[in-house]
Amino acid sequence: MQAANDAMRNAADTPSGADGLNAIIDIGSNSVRLVVYQGLTRIPATLFNEKVMAGLGRGLAANGKLGNGAMDTAVAALARFAALTRAMGVTHMRTVATAAVREAANADIFLARVQAECGLDIETISGEAEARGAALGVISGMPLADGVVGDLGGGSLELIRVAGGEAHERISLPIGSLRLDAVRKRDRRALAPFIKKALDQVEWAAAGKGRPFYMVGGSWRALAQVHIHQSGHPLPIVHQYQMPREAPASLVRSLTQIDLATLREVPNISTSRLPSLPGAAMLLAATVKRLGSSSVIASGFGLREGLLFGQLTPEQQRLDPLIEAARAEGARQGRFPEHGDMLFDWMAGLFDDGRENAGDRRLRLAACLLSDIAWRAHPDFRAERGVDAALHGNWVAINAAERAMLAQALHFCFGGANDAPVLALLAQLAPPAALAQARAWGQALRLGQRLTGGTAAALSASRLRRDGDTVVLELDASQQALTGETVARRLKLLGQALGLNSRLVAV
Repeated sequence: MQAANDAMRNAADTPSGADGLNAIIDIGSNSVRLVVYQGLTRIPATLFNEKVMAGLGRGLAANGKLGNGAMDTAVAALARFAALTRAMGVTHMRTVATAAVREAANADIFLARVQAECGLDIETISGEAEARGAALGVISGMPLADGVVGDLGGGSLELIRVAGGEAHERISLPIGSLRLDAVRKRDRRALAPFIKKALDQVEWAAAGKGRPFYMVGGSWRALAQVHIHQSGHPLPIVHQYQMPREAPASLVRSLTQIDLATLREVPNISTSRLPSLPGAAMLLAATVKRLGSSSVIASGFGLREGLLFGQLTPEQQRLDPLIEAARAEGARQGRFPEHGDMLFDWMAGLFDDGRENAGDRRLRLAACLLSDIAWRAHPDFRAERGVDAALHGNWVAINAAERAMLAQALHFCFGGANDAPVLALLAQLAPPAALAQARAWGQALRLGQRLTGGTAAALSASRLRRDGDTVVLELDASQQALTGETVARRLKLLGQALGLNSRLVAV
């Protein structure tokens, strides 16, 4: 696995913008947002992220034009964003506008103002390009996505069939959250027919039957946050949060009975989005029903991430985003950048023997790459630091159960206690067998770190393997001085975690 990733990384040509700072300004129908990224890699680090709720699309339903007040708000935000990018020394910037600007009769006035007052040239992208960008964003964050992506903006809904890392059938429908809100305010009874008429245009709806629906967009992510809050889910991370297919219909019913004051108690929801939630929930329920979706999965990635992903070479696109991000974090915070990959190979004889599936092997590699990130923390808080990084890190292509396994591994890697309260939380997220496996990874990592002191030479002179009912640590005879009571104790703990005996052998 590691050799394949290295080969792809070395074979990839450096795309434009790979070095320096990349920025994307996304002018949507509801919000205007600036995101600044460090370079152009498989998962570039986000250095800055700010949005302004300008509501450019509010006037479209009434007269087909951008409102003067909304334009003033958007231009002021864009002037600030342009000044910030200049101050940051951004080397590559792309400014894109979607449905509101695409459809407004007075869009030319807005574009001219932005160019004159902000010095920005706006690229107004088509519904087709917007749909493809959203699909690539989901694929970037969930490479194995196989279903239908729905990107709900303020002015439009893009639906795209994704499979095999590619975008297939797609359609852009003029039924964004602002339009839904406008119809609902005029006549609640008109909303359902309005939604049905739009969704009837999706001629390829059967392609989504029995497959997940991946929802993108601020209003739909807010619905995921509502569901997390109502269900008491212990990990409040939206990306890859999965709801049953019945959840959207349940949200429609509950939102009719909840007042705005109660909704404001839900963490991390912008109050400006609250009025759009009932219409967004109704559309989500109707879409899931129309497609015959098996479940609903929220995506934190969308158009902006898709635009970046589309600039990568095919070799870079095929890199695993979790592994690449973990490697970058390990190199940034660890002592020995190569040590994570070496630890993975060092313990292969113990775990990679047919008992471990590809998904577990991938998580074990991520744990190895992160196994030194807490070294600089106070010893009493290293385990806490590792768990926090695993559970709350800005990872993608990892679900809640997998985050729990990664946290379990790092907890024991950094010497966490057997009765630590956080273990009860992890037990709510992943099954016992998975957590037991992850604990063994952590104990192996702790042994490897202690045996070698993080040095490559000592790690190369030893290896772990399984011999019947025994965990065997083989060590080159020339390195026997590295053994001691601490190493013996940690080898014994590893054996106990696997329900095996343990033995140290000089080779």
